Amino acid sequence: MWAGAAEAYAGSFAALCGATAEALLDAAEVGAGTRVLDVGTGPGTVAAAAMARRAVVVAVDAEPGMVALAAANAPGADVRHAVLPELPFSDDSFDAVVANFVVNHVEDPRAALIELRRVVRPGGQLAVTIWHGTSNEAMSLFDLALDEAGVEGPVFPTPLVDFARTAEGLRGLLVQAGWAEVVSGELAWTHREDPEVWWSGPAGGVASRGLVVTGQTPEMFARIKSAYDRLVAERVAEDGLIDLPAVALLASGRCP
Repeated sequence: MWAGAAEAYAGSFAALCGATAEALLDAAEVGAGTRVLDVGTGPGTVAAAAMARRAVVVAVDAEPGMVALAAANAPGADVRHAVLPELPFSDDSFDAVVANFVVNHVEDPRAALIELRRVVRPGGQLAVTIWHGTSNEAMSLFDLALDEAGVEGPVFPTPLVDFARTAEGLRGLLVQAGWAEVVSGELAWTHREDPEVWWSGPAGGVASRGLVVTGQTPEMFARIKSAYDRLVAERVAEDGLIDLPAVALLASGRCP
């Protein structure tokens, strides 16, 4: 779902997802000299934030376009192509590993977390974020527009190992994968965005909703956009931006 969508993602949803970068790095105890792996780096937002902390950063992503963007946005980081749950690193290679909105996108999240434990030294730290399962409104505008236009929304495949998208559900997943001292909680904020910038995500084919939107005829595409514009008009503030309430789950654990 991310093939060829790196630039569209960077220009639309990346700012929303990047809002958790500092909290993620804090939870992973990333500081000067920390050898940290940023898995699913996307355009390199977290990698760049870790570089600003003077960490030693390795970043990987499954999408070649994202790898190119991350290399440009996080100069000095070692950016590579790699796909979970098989990473090209030796055991105990890192002091910490971070995964910002990644675990919810892999087919087997438990296997991914086990692999992340393999590459972290004993005593090293993991921190991950995912979206809360029921408390987000950020993507609801697209779902409402699809519904109003009479288009069936995306069907999300059930992962091989499923879990509740709650703080306790994410905590349980980390415990199952062998992480110790696991803590989990919520991060809530309001993302403010230009409506056209927000629309450029699905219009650019980003993620499941983007595949649905860009897979339509030109007439139906215009119908979805018209529905979106009407919905946005009800929500836009005086400065021309829309408020997008977001809730993420942040969990951390230590490698035993």
